[in-house]
Amino acid sequence: MKYVLIGCGRISPNHIAAAMDNNLQIVALCDVVPENIEDKVRKFNLSSEIRRYTDYKEMLEKERPELAGIATESGKHAQIALDCIKTGCNIIIEKPMAMSLEEADAIIKAADETGVKVCACHQNRFNKSIQKIREAMEEGRFGRLFHGTAHIRWNRSEGYYKQAPWRGTWEQDGGALMNQCIHNIDLLRWMMGDDISEVMAYTDRLNHDYIQAEDLGMALIKFKNGSYGIVEGTTNIYPQNLEETLYIFGGSGTIKAGGKSVNIIEEWHFADGKDDAEEVKAKYNENPSNVYGFGHTPLYADVIDAINNNRQPYIDARAGRSALELVLAIYKSSAEGKPVELPLEHCASTDFTGRF
Repeated sequence: MKYVLIGCGRISPNHIAAAMDNNLQIVALCDVVPENIEDKVRKFNLSSEIRRYTDYKEMLEKERPELAGIATESGKHAQIALDCIKTGCNIIIEKPMAMSLEEADAIIKAADETGVKVCACHQNRFNKSIQKIREAMEEGRFGRLFHGTAHIRWNRSEGYYKQAPWRGTWEQDGGALMNQCIHNIDLLRWMMGDDISEVMAYTDRLNHDYIQAEDLGMALIKFKNGSYGIVEGTTNIYPQNLEETLYIFGGSGTIKAGGKSVNIIEEWHFADGKDDAEEVKAKYNENPSNVYGFGHTPLYADVIDAINNNRQPYIDARAGRSALELVLAIYKSSAEGKPVELPLEHCASTDFTGRF
């Protein structure tokens, strides 16, 4: 299967490694900075026959790939996705899939009309720990769901933002919730029943006056099934990343997933006694070298299978929209100082320009 990657920055090594792990034919790389391409060619010892492009539209036209990874700055995801879909190219879009609900809906509509497969790259859903928790959820082992919490306690320095001027801007990135926290926000929504009735939130910029968006977000979520959610996300933790955790509390089950990117099951308690908690904790204990975890390779494998068998990917465009919608609802609630009802039809990150 012919594969291309658009964007060769910070997250691109995970995409290239996943493509190689799945025996994709990497035919071309694209980036507006040629040095970024050469860096990845050297790092992965890619064939000298790999074509290099600075214009993704030219690459799509000449290469006609079957699958493309989109790993540019967030604000460009949607347009690139739509251009890929026009050529019939299936896509894996880094999070967030878009910066507005209108863009996300346009991607979904175009994919539905053409049959192109679109995957939102929320790779932590493929963590072994998360898959084990999801299995327990689908088996009803938690009983009645009471509440769940997502904590993302990380650090991002001024140096991180200076590496790329688009970071922290409303048009191209958003803040801590949209960039760093959206993976765990996605997991919380997915696990707790997905359908949300209301969100109440506060966001602020306490420690990064050189960016436009927030570095702290706190939200209360009311799910339609009667359960509740809490989001605490920040990039203000001193002196480095502390943890990313997901808790789920039900009438007959309690879990905690932690570690760098919820790769470790730290608590496992179920009334049914179907498994041994210590064995589960020992088995589902991965230690990735960074917060990106190990999820890209199985995510790519799923998308390849979805293309070959003409089915929707495990994490499709609608899943990507759901995560985006929740972040935008948090932004909207904080900006308006009141609860926000879901579903949202119209909202964009740029609606909050000048917020701080």
